[in-house]
Amino acid sequence: MEIAKNQIDTTAKRRLSVSLYLNYLVHGMGMIILAQNMNSLGTAWNQPIKIVSFVISGIGIGRLISYLITGFLSDKISRKFFVEFGMFCYAVFALGMPMAKNIWIAYFFAILAGVANSSLDAGTYTTFVEMNGGNGAYTILIKAFVSVGEFILPILVTILAGQGMWFGWSFMAMVILLAINFCLILPLKFPVANQADGSAVNERESEIKGVAKKVMTGALIVYGYSSMALMIWFTQWITMFAQQTMHMSDGAAHFLLSLYSIGSITGVLVLFALLGRNVKESRLLLIVNAIALAALLVIMQSGQLLLMQVASFAFGFSAASGIMQTGLTIFMKLYPTHRGMITGVFYFFGSIASFTVPIITGMLSDISMAAVMAGDLVMAGIGILVAVIVLLAEKKG
Repeated sequence: MEIAKNQIDTTAKRRLSVSLYLNYLVHGMGMIILAQNMNSLGTAWNQPIKIVSFVISGIGIGRLISYLITGFLSDKISRKFFVEFGMFCYAVFALGMPMAKNIWIAYFFAILAGVANSSLDAGTYTTFVEMNGGNGAYTILIKAFVSVGEFILPILVTILAGQGMWFGWSFMAMVILLAINFCLILPLKFPVANQADGSAVNERESEIKGVAKKVMTGALIVYGYSSMALMIWFTQWITMFAQQTMHMSDGAAHFLLSLYSIGSITGVLVLFALLGRNVKESRLLLIVNAIALAALLVIMQSGQLLLMQVASFAFGFSAASGIMQTGLTIFMKLYPTHRGMITGVFYFFGSIASFTVPIITGMLSDISMAAVMAGDLVMAGIGILVAVIVLLAEKKG
């Protein structure tokens, strides 16, 4: 059931927020649970690791085929329906995957996890914006809860392995959390979908029309791709770059990624505080992307361990701080009566990035690791270009 925003009191709003965030803790676990159980799954299916990796790709397929559909329908049906549908799909995935007897059944469950992801996004990002008068600050915290889930899951897998217990209990933990949260979310009411807010900020945004709006729309669609690509590019290759190009030890190279994660969580909290103070989102878009570009330049050129460590933290602080979600918030303000559809379009292009980046970077790696990181530098440059276009379009709109 959905009701007007001003009919949701503070307590109900807090309860709804907790349940929505809890879903993303589970999602954080779901994002890495197949990779963390690759050996166990390979043994269960009597298949090599490369086949398990193939199954993991099904998650991306699920996202790609469903983002536009779930985004469009969440505007037509109900935010709550898609949040609950996403929870249901994730529960079926978690129940079915460890029970699957062959890779094709497993691949179906992986696709279902991608559908779950897109359904949660379509119902959740829009709800947070609508529940908070158009302010996107609370969508930033989603990334923090994803990071918590990604932190918890490997520990759980390690404990289960150490105790000689069934690997499937890590999947059952997801089911238990979803079942509890479903009971919590079932009686809660959601704000009315696609209600344009009347604040001064949103009135200003609604004045952007004509060519300026079209240009800004194109730029933000590109940002859906580039912001996702920027993060995937770095996390997949920074360790190998540090080992092969900078000749770091395995421990030092892996520590760069840990610093990136710490920077990400720190950046989420800082960005949340700034957006909570109504700092202009488009200005933050430019500043944060500029920091990411500078951090990449230091990583590529410094050759000094301490500088690379600081820069890895700074890159996580900027590129993985939730600035992608901030770009989505700007996009939703352009189309306040089609927020679900806009969310679907934005993350559809992010899903394309998850497919194309491994292909592009694989080709670049045949040249050199430096060429790979230079490609990420291009993505950071595109982010800055998008931010400049958005700022100019707002002024001319």
